[in-house]
Amino acid sequence: MAEVEAPKLPSGVRKKLMFVNRKAPHGTIYALEALEVVLISAAFEQEVCLAFLDDGVFQLVKGQNTQAIGTKNFAPTYRALGDYEITRLYVERESLAERGLATADLMPIVHEDPDDADEEKPSIQVVGRAEMATLMAEQDVLLSF
Repeated sequence: MAEVEAPKLPSGVRKKLMFVNRKAPHGTIYALEALEVVLISAAFEQEVCLAFLDDGVFQLVKGQNTQAIGTKNFAPTYRALGDYEITRLYVERESLAERGLATADLMPIVHEDPDDADEEKPSIQVVGRAEMATLMAEQDVLLSF
């Protein structure tokens, strides 16, 4: 059988990838698998952002304790995204409200300001449903988990 070579992007071409997280953080592998694919994509120097909608907003809730369900709490990994130049995490305002959550319920995730290494900026941006749709339309690739 002949080997098929994967297509390659011309040097310097970056795709805009948005990972859409719609599932709760525990009970399935979707959230953890999405996070792993996000980190892999960033390693290939693509322009990566994340969107959290529906039950996916629970992935960013602070103070998660998974001891009772016997699984590893991977939520602190989101704080490392800035090290991979992933600085845009969009959370849908309506999804938060529908689940009785507010911005204050989310983990503080920050990244270094590229213009001032001593300053940190928030990575999470809470946006309305219409703005989320616009952001999605601007991407080259949407990957939904």
